[in-house]
Amino acid sequence: MSTDTLAAALERIRAVLVKLAKGVGERDLSFEHPEALIRELADAGFGRLRVPEEFGGFGVELPVLFELLAEAGQADSNVPQIFRGHFTTVEILLLETDAAVRAHWLRKIGGGAVFGNAQSEPSAVVAEAVTAGEVTPGWGASTTTVRTGPDGQRLVSGTKFYSTGARFADYIRAAVADDEGGRGFVVIPARHPGVTHVDDWDGIGQRQTGSGTTLFADVPVEPHGDVGKFKESLRGLDSFVQIVHLANLTGIARSIVAETVDIVRARTRTSLHALTQAAADDPEVLGVVGVLQARRLTAETLLRLAGERLQAAHASGDESEYTRAYLDTSAAQIAVIEAVLDAATRAFDAGGSSTARNSAHLDRHWRNARTLASHNPVVYKPRVVGAYLVNGDSPEPGYYRNRPSAEVSA
Repeated sequence: MSTDTLAAALERIRAVLVKLAKGVGERDLSFEHPEALIRELADAGFGRLRVPEEFGGFGVELPVLFELLAEAGQADSNVPQIFRGHFTTVEILLLETDAAVRAHWLRKIGGGAVFGNAQSEPSAVVAEAVTAGEVTPGWGASTTTVRTGPDGQRLVSGTKFYSTGARFADYIRAAVADDEGGRGFVVIPARHPGVTHVDDWDGIGQRQTGSGTTLFADVPVEPHGDVGKFKESLRGLDSFVQIVHLANLTGIARSIVAETVDIVRARTRTSLHALTQAAADDPEVLGVVGVLQARRLTAETLLRLAGERLQAAHASGDESEYTRAYLDTSAAQIAVIEAVLDAATRAFDAGGSSTARNSAHLDRHWRNARTLASHNPVVYKPRVVGAYLVNGDSPEPGYYRNRPSAEVSA
C-alpha cells in the first residue's frame, strides 16, 4: 500500500504536463515521440489514479479522472490517447470477476506499471484470413491467436494495428482468438523479444501516440494473464473509452482558447477592413474569441455530464443505467465533436494569415480533433440515440459480443 497522497501526485503530474506543453508543437512537426516524458508522467502517478488505495493507487472517481485527462489533453492531446488503453485495462480490472487476477494486476499498476493496447487488426490481414477460411467473418474478427507450446506455455502470435500506447508500455492487453474461436484479452510483456513495435502510424493527427503496427511472434502470456473474460468485467466500457476521447477533445478546446488569446494579444496589425488598428480591440476578433469560449464550455459541460452518468451506473449496477450512460455519452460525442471542430476552424479568423504558418502550430488542433472524431465514428451515433428514443432499441455494448456471463458459467 502506497503512502503517497493524491495531492502530492497531482503536483508532480502537473509539473510533467507543463513540460509536455512546452514542446508539443515542435514534436507534432518532427514526429518525435515523448517517450521520456510519458515515463516521467507514469512515475509521477498518472497511471495509478483509478487504482484503489489498497493496491497503491488513489482511487479517484470517474469525473475526477476525466477532468485530469482533459488537463493532459490541453498540454498534449497525444497523452490521453497514449494512456487510453492503460486506463481501459484498469476499468476492466476494477470489475474483474477473478479476485486473484484483479489483485495481481492492480498491484502491478499501483507499483507503476503501464499498459498498452492491441485490439484492432489491419483490415487487409483480416480479409486475407477470412478468404483463406482461417477466421470467421464478422465484427471483431481476430487473426491473432494464443496457442499452447510444448512446454505448456501459452504463446501469442499475430499482427495488430492502432496499437496505441504499446510502444510506451510495460505490458500489453491484446485481443486474441483461442482454440475454440472465442475472443478474449490476454496480458503479454511489451518488451519481450517477440514483440516488434513498428513506427508506421501515418495519421494526419495524434502523430505521437505510437498507433502503428505491433507484431507478436510467440510472445508468452503472463501469469494471471487472462483478463476481462466475462461480460461482468466489461460493464460501461463502451462509454468509458468514448469519454476518454471527450476529455481529450475538451483539452483541445481549452488549448484552442488559450492559444488564440495569446495570438490576438500579440498581433501588431489587423486587416484593411478592421475597425481598429489593434487586434485586441477589434470587435470581430473579440467575437471570435467569445465563440471559442462558448465551444469550450459546451465540451466541458458535456464531459462532466457523461462522467457523472457513468459513475452513477457503476454505483447502481443496473444494466439500464449503463444503457443510459452510453446514450448520453453518444449524444455528448455528437455535440462535443461539432463544437471542437468548429472552434479549431474559427480560431484562424482571430489570427489572420500568419496563423496558417507551421510555426504557429494552430492547425494541429483541427487535425487532432478530426482524428479523434474518426475513432468510434460519430457518424453512427445520431441514429443510435434516435433509435432508442423513438423505438426503444437499446444498443448492444460492443465489448459484450463473444463474451460469456460469469453467472451462466458458474
